[in-house]
Amino acid sequence: MPGVIPVADVIRTLNESKVRFVLVGAYGLAHWRKESRATEDVDVVVAARQLKKALAALTEAFPILEAVDLPMVVRLRERGTEYVRVDVMKPVQQPYCEAFKHTHTLVLDGEKCKIPSLEMAIVMKFAAMTSVYRAVEDKYRDAHDFIRMVKNNDVDEEKLTHLGSLLYAAGGKDVLDMIHRAKAGQTLPL
Repeated sequence: MPGVIPVADVIRTLNESKVRFVLVGAYGLAHWRKESRATEDVDVVVAARQLKKALAALTEAFPILEAVDLPMVVRLRERGTEYVRVDVMKPVQQPYCEAFKHTHTLVLDGEKCKIPSLEMAIVMKFAAMTSVYRAVEDKYRDAHDFIRMVKNNDVDEEKLTHLGSLLYAAGGKDVLDMIHRAKAGQTLPL
């Protein structure tokens, strides 16, 4: 797809710049889904104190990108277009605040990176698919990812309950309920 930046190039750029990050989004969760999914952007969570460094490295490596700074994310889009190529998530709200504490290391296309642990990945998808700010069509894609992760892995329900409770007081219970529905083949309430 024209304009798409390979995930390995983003990982390499951040690694060479010694930026601490976690690969999230479609690329970061593919390991747990056990299947790939088409996507046009790369999503990373960057340590707050390294946000400027990460943005400088990425815009230097990919001069076609321009930064659009939003409250929760800096979107790096192709200049003169609305095409987002890299989302640099700010760790300003849960579950992103805890992302660096719950990771799994992978090598993708020869580049080492951290992805969310299974339980953190599930909580991230739960947060996205139940968000009042998320477009309904995106919630359905999130629900598909959630179901695939739940059905393809052995989930540590104790860890999941703890991480879910970081979202809100009953979050752990709600995530577990959604997991049980997914395993039973029931429709997930979005």
